[in-house]
Order: sequence, then structure tokens, then C-alpha cells
Amino acid sequence: MSGVVRIFLYRYGAAALLENYVKALTAAGMEPVVSNTLAPAAGCAGLLLPGGYDSDPALYGQENVACRNIDRDRDEKELALLRRFCGARKPVLGICRGCQLMNFALGGDLIQDLPTKERHVDLENRDQLHEIVAAPDTFLAALYGCRAVVTSAHHQAVGCLGEGLRAVAWAPDGVVEAVAHTALPLWGVQWHPERQAFERARTGAADGAKLFDAFCALCSA
Repeated sequence: MSGVVRIFLYRYGAAALLENYVKALTAAGMEPVVSNTLAPAAGCAGLLLPGGYDSDPALYGQENVACRNIDRDRDEKELALLRRFCGARKPVLGICRGCQLMNFALGGDLIQDLPTKERHVDLENRDQLHEIVAAPDTFLAALYGCRAVVTSAHHQAVGCLGEGLRAVAWAPDGVVEAVAHTALPLWGVQWHPERQAFERARTGAADGAKLFDAFCALCSA
């Protein structure tokens, strides 16, 4: 593939909600295509599934015990996009909620409310930082080695893994912090690389720009 790498993001609300993702993609040399309709996705090389509020647990066969601010229309639009990009074997990067959606889209489920959520939720509107351990011979280990420090702002996480997905990084309490598909170009991270990259780089945290650069390269292949 030659020329600019165009990445689709579904606009589910105010444009400001996607601002950090747009800035990170742009800084890494990609062209974000943001739309509240799905048609423009057809011309894009990759898909970014961003963070946000909780998905409807009915989509992974559970009753709602801890989910809040559910947007079922967004869930269904992003699931349709994921199916489309998987069918075309185009790369997808899922971040936080996006990683979770990727998991249950492939038949897995979520932990609706982590028993150790105090170690993962944001505090006073500021992400926590914690270490993760990545499995060797994975995309994360290639970028950061087997240990890295990442942001954390979530109360849910991947539970049973979806078909074809492999857990490739974990927090100290065992929470899955990243997944990758064994056959498709799908990467999911529970943390927020866009909040620790480029103009938002954080002292003491891994450089999130490396992940966006790697995603750009994946979409260019």
C-alpha cells in the first residue's frame, strides 16, 4: 500500500471525545477519518476502536450488574465495523473499551467490575500508572520489552478470551492488559497509548508513540 494511511474512527458523540486519538494518529503520520456514518470506512486501511463508557453486557450474554452509560447504538456500529475489517483482513487497534469490544465480538466476555478496580480506575480525573508484563515474541514485547509502565482508567476488563485471541500482557493483579489475534491483524490494549504519546507523553510511562508507529506500519504492509 502506498500513500497516506487512512484510519477510521466512528464518531459516537461530540468530536472532542476523539480528539486525543485523532492527534495521536496524525502525529504518527496517519490520516484519521472520523464519521458518524459507516460508509467512509470502506476507503480506510485500518480501524481504531477507542475508549469510552461500558458496552451492553447483553452482547456477551450477561445481566447488567455494573455497566453504566451504555450506548447500544455505538456498540452495534462498532461491532459492524469490526466484522467488516476482520472480513477484509484489515488491521484493527482496540484501546480500552475497544479492546473489550474486540474480545466479546469474537465470543469472549468481560469482567463487569474488577475486584481490584481501585488499582485501575482513574483518580481525580488523572490516569493511574502501573506496570505490565508482556509475553515474549509479541507485538508489545517487540516495542517495549517484557515490562512497561502504562496508564490505567477502567473498571472492566477482558474475561474469557474470544476465539482466536491470545492474552499477551497482564497487570500485576492478573488483569489482561493486551490481546492479539493469532491469525488476523488485530491488536487490543487495555491501557491508553494516546494519553502517553507525543504532546501527552508522561514521565515514567512507556512511549505510546511506538504503538501508533507500529500500527501505521501494520496498516501500510
